[in-house]
Amino acid sequence: MSEDKKGASRKTKQKEEIFRVIQDAKGPLSVKEIHDLSKLSLKNIGIATVYRTVNHLLESEKIHEIKLPGESSRFETSHLEHHHHFHCTECDRVFDVEVCPFPIENLPKGFRVDSHEILLYGVCSECNKIQK
Repeated sequence: MSEDKKGASRKTKQKEEIFRVIQDAKGPLSVKEIHDLSKLSLKNIGIATVYRTVNHLLESEKIHEIKLPGESSRFETSHLEHHHHFHCTECDRVFDVEVCPFPIENLPKGFRVDSHEILLYGVCSECNKIQK
């Protein structure tokens, strides 16, 4: 096995912390958010390490990418149940929405849904309190 392959699969404190940050999040995180949260425990962790680890976690299917129109990609663990997302237009955070508000059974006759993603935009509860 080449050195590159060995290094990619080796467990490190940085990789473990990055995965823990993603697992503990209440919604999908951007690379910058992952980096900022990882730095709370590992002061010297570099952004390049976060990018490499996120790519490795994507390849190993431990996390998946959430693409938001006009935004940086966000990442969350792959084991989550079907859900949607709420994007706060004030603080730019993205939250999981556990309920599926779209009644799939009301599709026109003959239609088949392979997958869907609903993205809600608005103001989260924390930002809403500040605005009042």
